Amino acid sequence: MILHRLRTTPIPGTRDDYTGVDFNLGYHVRAYHLELNYRVGPNNLSGVATLRLDNWKPLPSMTLDLAPSMRVSKVTAQGSAGRTVQVQRFRQAGGKLRLTFRDEIPVDSEFSLTIRYAGTPRPIRTAWGGLGWEELTNGALVASQPCGAPSWFPCDDTPDEKARYELSMTTDSPYAVVANGTLTGKQTSGSRTTWTYRIDEPMATYLATVQIGEYVSLALREDPTRPAVTAWVPAPLRAQAAEELRDQSAMLDLYTDLFGPYPFDAYTVVVCEDDLEIPVEAQGLSIFGANHIAGDHAWERLIAHELSHQWFGNSLGLAQWNDIWLNEGFACYAEWLWFEHSAGRPAADSAREHYDIIKALPQDILLSNPGTRDMFDDRVYKRGALTVHALRVLLGDVPFFRMLRRYVAAGRHSVVEPIDLKREVLAEARELGIADSAVEELWASWLNQRELPEFPG
Repeated sequence: MILHRLRTTPIPGTRDDYTGVDFNLGYHVRAYHLELNYRVGPNNLSGVATLRLDNWKPLPSMTLDLAPSMRVSKVTAQGSAGRTVQVQRFRQAGGKLRLTFRDEIPVDSEFSLTIRYAGTPRPIRTAWGGLGWEELTNGALVASQPCGAPSWFPCDDTPDEKARYELSMTTDSPYAVVANGTLTGKQTSGSRTTWTYRIDEPMATYLATVQIGEYVSLALREDPTRPAVTAWVPAPLRAQAAEELRDQSAMLDLYTDLFGPYPFDAYTVVVCEDDLEIPVEAQGLSIFGANHIAGDHAWERLIAHELSHQWFGNSLGLAQWNDIWLNEGFACYAEWLWFEHSAGRPAADSAREHYDIIKALPQDILLSNPGTRDMFDDRVYKRGALTVHALRVLLGDVPFFRMLRRYVAAGRHSVVEPIDLKREVLAEARELGIADSAVEELWASWLNQRELPEFPG
């Protein structure tokens, strides 16, 4: 069996330069099966995680990412094709679950690990604040980008290692559980209910999420021939949410026309009772705070932004975090495209507005590698969007969107790097008779120099 990494470039060393977390080398996790039990009042989470893996190097031992607040009580292994795999010992240290096998696992083996654990989940402290599982006033949410997934399950927490998931969450019956994927089962026993979700498309760990709250569902699209669009909201916010999210389906339809087919079966918006500083995207859904849903459309751009991540960031995942502009630049440009469509404001006008803003700010960010401190700086987002606009100006509208749909189709449910986008841009430019040097000059000036180039066009 030949195994291939999703990415085209080799792993850059043994540690993620952005998160500071050591890579878990030697294997792929192909699937996660999570059976979880959560008690809202005491904020207690217990679970059994079964991971299906294969390895691309011999494994006498291995590591997984898991926060110290989640304590492991038992780990067992099972091989396939008649192979015996036994865990000799395990220990937790430094945010890692470290396993040693009784006998080395030969290369290209398939095996599974079953990990029983429990604890009081809390956000992981990072350079960007607390990430991962967060207790709310009345429930819980998970927002893990870029390295918060180990706050609630054992995993290989790196963006280019996508896997499939099945998740069952049991909690108190007044609470709804909203997670990635398709709801395949809901069963109540006594005062508790188990919700089961299946995620068929490969998903990065940071995009895995569970939202728990006293929510009611709100259908945002009635057309059964198109992907369902649903909101889960606190009952008192139902009217405001219906008004604030009234264009959500129209946004999805526009992006489908511009980018290609919506990459998942459905789209879900969760509005929690608490205020949130910023909305958060996850695979197949987005999470907003009550402060974003006032019914006055003040946050319309963010509603458009988070939806576009279903293409740019979720279907087309990142190989490594220094390429964050591929996610955020396209998502910001998607905001401008929405207003170009809905309000008749050309994207060029939005581009000029934000160009003038960042031109007045320090020119000290390298878009191709902004670093940990500036990874989520608004200048990365807007300069990324301006780079996309520069490509549109270079190619022209029809060729640009033709190129974009091809890029999205080629990277569907995989990971992408700047070279993948550049390849499609060069191909389109050559068809138009545009010299490679024009693409190379644009690429170098917007991505690989700190000084802001001249405004496109």
